[in-house]
Amino acid sequence: MTPPEAPATDRDGRSAGSAPAVSVCPPASPAPRIAVLRVRADFLRAASAQRLALPGFLLQARQRGAAEAPPADIIRIGFTCSKKIGNAVARNRAKRRLREVARLGLPELGLPGWDYVLVGRPEATASRPFSELQSDFAKAIRDIHAGRSLKPRPPQPGQKGRRRGK
Repeated sequence: MTPPEAPATDRDGRSAGSAPAVSVCPPASPAPRIAVLRVRADFLRAASAQRLALPGFLLQARQRGAAEAPPADIIRIGFTCSKKIGNAVARNRAKRRLREVARLGLPELGLPGWDYVLVGRPEATASRPFSELQSDFAKAIRDIHAGRSLKPRPPQPGQKGRRRGK
């Protein structure tokens, strides 16, 4: 008795003549690319532009110029927390919460060609519910783009970095 023949298969292990199991649908609108701010000068430029204070964080935002290095289709975001938040554990927790808020809301609400900086406040750590942080973030982005923000800080003459010696 001879063994039965196995059905013919292609390289991917599918039987020859079968259609792929993946359905093809038209691609949705591409999500904007998001990059993280890492250079101090970028944080300082954002700090001198529009800002909006909310209970969980301070949002600083600015629209980049056409001549700046990153392409105009990228949204950039930065996160920072001072020692007023607490020890390193509290600061890292606050930044993790702010990162997650931005990850969930920025692709829909942020505009390409803008830089955003989220500055954590003491309420961002454990006392502020995450859903309220999300709604605050959505409100802040909408208000910034509608032109409702605090006055920009005036430039500090002669101050390039941290003050030393006093």
